Amino acid sequence: MILVFGSSGQVASELRALVPDAVFLGRDKVDLSREADLGPVIERYNPDGIINAAAYTAVDKAEEEEDLALIINAQRPREMARAAHKLGVPLVHISTDYVFDGGGEAAFLPDAATGPLGAYGRTKLRGEEAIQKEGANCAILRTSWVFSAHGANFLKTMLRLSETRDRLTIVADQVGGPTPAAAIADACVKVVRQLKNEPAKSGIYHFSGAPDVSWAQFAREIFYQAGRKVHVEDIPTSDFPTPARRPLNSRLDCRSLSVFGLDRPDWKAGVADTLTKLGVNS
Repeated sequence: MILVFGSSGQVASELRALVPDAVFLGRDKVDLSREADLGPVIERYNPDGIINAAAYTAVDKAEEEEDLALIINAQRPREMARAAHKLGVPLVHISTDYVFDGGGEAAFLPDAATGPLGAYGRTKLRGEEAIQKEGANCAILRTSWVFSAHGANFLKTMLRLSETRDRLTIVADQVGGPTPAAAIADACVKVVRQLKNEPAKSGIYHFSGAPDVSWAQFAREIFYQAGRKVHVEDIPTSDFPTPARRPLNSRLDCRSLSVFGLDRPDWKAGVADTLTKLGVNS
């Protein structure tokens, strides 16, 4: 049995469809901001593997709530890793491109120097470090620009705006790989199952959609596939200030994930699948 932390988020929702026999611990069952220690909770379920699909992801709000983000993104993952190590079961933990400073144009390798620009990235990096210190059989999957038919994400925001707007200004100097949540869920399951028998594969990996594009290019493809006539005007990040700084370069080198038999997913196909799930036809 796989134990999943998270229930209603994008990846957790896709995991529900993929592994319906898994046990999902959402906020209604385990509040990661309040739980004293996850160890006894995990030991009670005695799982064969653990997937952490829960996180504090409010990037801008984290600038004001870094302590809370640190509890959810670092302290709780540490407890998951400690319990996983004690039980001798694998853990897959989802992390983010925000652990990097976004400099340059080359894709970041998993062992590249980190340098988060804001509170969210700092807390996610602390979570990675905490997990590794526990010595668990664990794979950390850094991903980027997640989208799906669930929750709030860029694709759904673009569709909503296109209902009342025929022109939009979209940032064009941030580049990364949009990633379907369904592909992340599939990767998590395949990785956790392989780690059970091949703990030597533990480590940090990157998993993002291909090809790399800007937010503006991503938006154009969404509108094209959805049949929405919206003109997208490219703007620099400086024209769209936010409380938290975003990395300009979110390209992730995903080649090492081939040890699990995984390739970068085609995000354009992911857009088509998501639009179908949302009942949006071009």
